[in-house]
Amino acid sequence: MSLDSTQRAATVAALQAETWDLLVIGGGITGAGIALDAAARGMRVALVEMQDFAAGTSSRSTKLIHGGLRYLKQLEFGIVREVGRERAILHRNAGHVVIPEKMLLPIVKGGTFGRLGVQIGLWIYDRLAGVKRRERRVMLSRDETSRLEPWLRRIGLKGAGLYSEYRTDDARLVIEVMKTACTKGAVALNRAGVKGLLYEQGHIVGAQIADAFSGEQFEIKARAVVNAAGPWVDGIREKDNSLKGKRLHHTKGVHLVVPRERLVVEHGVYFDVGDGRMIFAIPRAFWTYFGTTDTNYTGPLEHPAVTAADVDYLIGAVNRMFPRAELDASMIESSWAGIRPLIHEDGKSPTQLSRKDELFFSASGLITIAGGKLTGFRKMAEKVVDVVSKRLGDGGAQPWGKCTTHKITLSGFDFFSSNVEEGFAHRVALQTMIKLEEVEWMVSLFGSNTWAIVHLAGGIDRLSILKGTVRYCIRHEGVTTLSDFFVRRTAMLYFGRKWIADSLATTKAIFAEEFGMDYDSDPGGVFAEEYRRAVEFE
Repeated sequence: MSLDSTQRAATVAALQAETWDLLVIGGGITGAGIALDAAARGMRVALVEMQDFAAGTSSRSTKLIHGGLRYLKQLEFGIVREVGRERAILHRNAGHVVIPEKMLLPIVKGGTFGRLGVQIGLWIYDRLAGVKRRERRVMLSRDETSRLEPWLRRIGLKGAGLYSEYRTDDARLVIEVMKTACTKGAVALNRAGVKGLLYEQGHIVGAQIADAFSGEQFEIKARAVVNAAGPWVDGIREKDNSLKGKRLHHTKGVHLVVPRERLVVEHGVYFDVGDGRMIFAIPRAFWTYFGTTDTNYTGPLEHPAVTAADVDYLIGAVNRMFPRAELDASMIESSWAGIRPLIHEDGKSPTQLSRKDELFFSASGLITIAGGKLTGFRKMAEKVVDVVSKRLGDGGAQPWGKCTTHKITLSGFDFFSSNVEEGFAHRVALQTMIKLEEVEWMVSLFGSNTWAIVHLAGGIDRLSILKGTVRYCIRHEGVTTLSDFFVRRTAMLYFGRKWIADSLATTKAIFAEEFGMDYDSDPGGVFAEEYRRAVEFE
């Protein structure tokens, strides 16, 4: 069943109509990955998400599918090896949203890393992460580094290491995984929160769901239930009366966006702040974004705030490394803050906490997956579905076979050949009246599904294409609010906020056409508040 928000009532009816093999709680990257893996093996899978898909951590990351260089400092070689190989799989299967990006690691006097340390570290990284020979690290002199990145400070600069990473649009990756899971038979519903868990003879058999769209409640029955709620997993464990032993430790990461001309970087730059933390500065189209902070967080999980202290810290760090930038808070175009759900370890600071994932098992049969990284979601899903498969097979052989997601091309990357992929944006541009750079932006978000948008547009001018994009996101990507569209499906709130004013009225009109003339596309003023939070700091 597709993610068609205009057919939401039919989706709710389908969720109630049978007992599922697996119910997944949580619609971030982990939950989406589990749904895809399980559905691809032939399980009947239901998934619910209390907000929008990817509304939590999975849309608020540094937006990198990275090989885990930072984990070499913590000697977590296993994580580096696994995520390095996973990013190669993701690039092969979702190349429109997983893009190669060269990253520069400056070597500065008094920094954490000396030249020998960087050279050895990147050598280990290349081999653990399985980097292709032609993409392996290159060590640069001081002058070579300055020629590559003229805005880097010269004082104290001793050189750099240039190595390979991949950037992504994290929320787009989630939705492409979710859409692919649905093509395999999974049924997913956003705006559907868990109000309670269902039990028979002490064993979990489903959940009671509150539909935020209709205000109604209903039940979903399942033979197995997985808690993949990210920062909210302990809340689900609490409902299950199994919140014992290990718990989550929430930390906050903040990112700021400025126009590209305010901070000119030709490559991603990963630099040492001097307090044990590292910061990324990454170019993206007409903007540069930078982050992240890594601080303990105990506030509301739904809307973590960017504070003036966060802004001062990041701007200060960037201005020290890029003195030509002379940034101040007035230059910030947008921002976001995300919560990392890490496993608590006594005595460790946020930067020292492991990013490893871990499974928790409760007496009721609830399976919880916590921790982990965006890059490693596919292996996390495989681990979970292997457990579910054995349980449903009464502990014997896995009745649904092994994981096949390493071979599954995700929605949006179903090009017939690499030649078709390379010329795709140009062909779309030739058949429409919008600029090539705008088509390339669409393809970076929707990939081969850009054709479906063009077909829905009803015209080839820019306004028609906008209408087609909104319709596509409502009918195929579960969009029900302005926030879904402007924040997670198109990232306009972060990259292109000035375009929102030009498209807001048209977008609201399409919502009215799709859902009914009295439809409220911003219930409770949530999008208005998100817009404010992106440009104002506490």
